[in-house]
Amino acid sequence: MWDFWDDLKKRVENGTASKTEEVKYKKLGRAFYHLSLDPFYPGLNTHEIPEMTKRYGVKVWQSYLENNKPAAGRFYWSYGPKKDEITITGLEPHPNTKSNSYKKIRLSDMNEE
Repeated sequence: MWDFWDDLKKRVENGTASKTEEVKYKKLGRAFYHLSLDPFYPGLNTHEIPEMTKRYGVKVWQSYLENNKPAAGRFYWSYGPKKDEITITGLEPHPNTKSNSYKKIRLSDMNEE
């Protein structure tokens, strides 16, 4: 996720990002800002995904990047690996929960750097 963010930021800063990438960058930046202040900021609609918590063995939270759009963006995160840290582990469109599609979502590892 770090590599994705760093690459996106560089493309926006040097003017090579597409309009879609620029919008995603702004939405991510705003969401990460709110997450850093309060993971349960009301606009993020943060909630635990029990199925993913069970699968990964660590509490996995989902927060909104956007809402009220088809396939609205969501990002996944966990606390850690160090105290007072949050690690973003995934960025996906909202899954179709009717088909139990959280099984299709794969999260990044939480590496200590």
